[in-house]
Amino acid sequence: MTALLDIDQLLTELESGLREVLDERGVKAPVLIGIRTGGVWLADALSKRLGLDEPFGELDISFYRDDFSRIGLNPRVKPSSLPFDTEGRDIILIDDVIMSGRTIRAAMNEIFDYGRPASIILATLIDLGARELPIQPDVVGRTLALESHQRVKLRGPDPLHIELQEAGR
Repeated sequence: MTALLDIDQLLTELESGLREVLDERGVKAPVLIGIRTGGVWLADALSKRLGLDEPFGELDISFYRDDFSRIGLNPRVKPSSLPFDTEGRDIILIDDVIMSGRTIRAAMNEIFDYGRPASIILATLIDLGARELPIQPDVVGRTLALESHQRVKLRGPDPLHIELQEAGR
């Protein structure tokens, strides 16, 4: 495993991109929701950087996955926590890595079960492409192209860092 990319630089890219999108869309009071686990760590960091007063939410999408019946339940499943009403709110949904788009679809399904937001802005630290669904982030820290034997993993929460893993090597 090797360390990959400067996390502070990527967080600065996300913060800057989010401020730009929020300004373009006239969003004044967004709420953050992080997808467990890495997205929650990022939501914590970005909440501080953006100076948001409201606590951020945490989603565990385990029950919303479209492969739930095939992979079963992760033994570390915790209930989601949204300490605010999602109805009519502008939400920034945060995940560490986007690849197929399936995790984001599951997260949006869960959010809509809580209420209908005014908008959802998607921010991801790393975009690996390889979409299976037409879901694209609004803000990305970095786009990477990996070899088939490589994986990228956000580790944390303290300190946050990104690792490039070599599968089967």
